[in-house]
Amino acid sequence: MPLYFQAALHLQQMIADGDLPPGGRLPNEADLATRLRVSRPTVRRAVSHLVEQGVLVRRRGAGVRVVAPSVRRKVELTSLFDDLARHGGAPRTEVRSLDVGPASADVAARSGIVEGTAVTMLERLRFAGDEPLALMTNVVPRSVLALDTAMLRDRGLYELLREAGCVPVTATQVVGARAATTAEAALLDEPRGAPLLTMTRTAWDDQGRLVEFGAHLYRASRYSFELDLGAGAAMAVE
Repeated sequence: MPLYFQAALHLQQMIADGDLPPGGRLPNEADLATRLRVSRPTVRRAVSHLVEQGVLVRRRGAGVRVVAPSVRRKVELTSLFDDLARHGGAPRTEVRSLDVGPASADVAARSGIVEGTAVTMLERLRFAGDEPLALMTNVVPRSVLALDTAMLRDRGLYELLREAGCVPVTATQVVGARAATTAEAALLDEPRGAPLLTMTRTAWDDQGRLVEFGAHLYRASRYSFELDLGAGAAMAVE
């Protein structure tokens, strides 16, 4: 087994044992060479190997850091807040904007909400702990739920909908991908042009009432969707 590969395995074990915590900065080459009892060129190659494997990430001005475990989410009618809270992800929300007014023609075309309907339009940045994970835009009819910033800082949208008796039971959802703009990359702590997962969802309650429309962006480096497929399942690829 090549010496650099053995060193890489030792580093992975240190990460698994918590000696190198997720998000933490990797010690310098000299320190690692001493701890692993190998040369600095061997350490350098081991680190490059783990960067290629996605275990470590090299950022300009920030050194090499340990990548936090990726968030894996089943494609179900749940919210990201619910999923993070269920799995100990310590969800936190920054409400970037919240506006109340009539649904524009553009919003109506994208969401299915009737033009002119009184709606709340909001943009939130969702964190898992201290790490940004998703940039979320949502539109909710005011007749369904009157939202304010304070409500959304500590609670998820679907939790608030359920509490109001407007439980989403069916939805149309489309998952795709695109490159991050400069502004999106800055908010999500990614380089410009980094791949982002996209998801749009329109949800209805058990009476067929449209309760919310969402257009979300997720960091592809930290997030994935999981689907359970059967022999009779149909999947469309665009």
